[in-house]
Amino acid sequence: MPLTNTQFDAVMRRYDEIRERNRYELQQRTAEAFREIPELISLSDETAARSLEAARMRIEDPDADLTEYRKQIAAITDEKQALLISHGYDPDYLDLRYDCPYCKDTGIIDGRHCSCFDRIAAELLYGRYGLREILRTENFSRFSFDWYSDTMVDETTGKTPRETAREAVAAARDLFDGQHISGNLYLYGPTGVGKTFLTHCIAKEALDLGLGVLYFSAGEFFENLAASTFEKGPGRTAARSLTSSCDLLIIDDLGTELTNSFTASALFRVINERLSGKRSTVISTNLSLRELSEKYSERVLSRITSEFTIFRLTGEDIRIRKKLIGGLK
Repeated sequence: MPLTNTQFDAVMRRYDEIRERNRYELQQRTAEAFREIPELISLSDETAARSLEAARMRIEDPDADLTEYRKQIAAITDEKQALLISHGYDPDYLDLRYDCPYCKDTGIIDGRHCSCFDRIAAELLYGRYGLREILRTENFSRFSFDWYSDTMVDETTGKTPRETAREAVAAARDLFDGQHISGNLYLYGPTGVGKTFLTHCIAKEALDLGLGVLYFSAGEFFENLAASTFEKGPGRTAARSLTSSCDLLIIDDLGTELTNSFTASALFRVINERLSGKRSTVISTNLSLRELSEKYSERVLSRITSEFTIFRLTGEDIRIRKKLIGGLK
């Protein structure tokens, strides 16, 4: 998912807020512990004094042996932890805690974005696009097969719309193993047969597992890709990293955007990078496989037919049927 520089700055401000909150909570825990266990105050002062002495010695002599100071500080720490445990506290009660222990709430590990960066970026964007509100009503628990005919048979698939819908939903659920997601889906068919609803179901399931999810309509996706491609700064770097590294990328209504040489090459690059990194991608579209090849390229078609599970959803326009039924009530 592409990030503009403004969006990148917003993510980094969120990290600032997280670190500030954790420092505040440490201050609150420390004040409580000092009230309940006054002995901790003198031990903490002693730790600070030993640390200051060690720092001064290192300044005066960069090669100074600080082994004794480290032993003293370790002994004081053990004493503090013993006091905490004896009063019913966890031994690490006075340690600074992190939302993400891997990057220590910086978003960066060894010069690369941490997985928590993806989740925070996605949360900010979902707030912008209102997706979370949609997912309250469009999820697996609300998916109904009653809207699909179990008598009509599609000539292309040889199956009823309900049979195909059940298979597509089963495949969508099979993307998840309880904690992770793997595999790719290409959902196509006419307007109103539940493709977008099913992508919402998948997004909700992934978000509930705490996975990094990026969801865009095709127009929004390519528009942001183009903006990040020609924009300078850290947001552009974040965009390339996030697009390829998020756990799940969903592109809805592929083919409704204005297609040109940029969109064709960008789509192939994104799909190729995600396949190389074994990251899941879900695409919904009205385009048949032949139309996909004509609109983008044969190499895009090759990647999708070889690496994606493909379903053609059929049936009547569910949205029209719902409006008709609603009007009859």
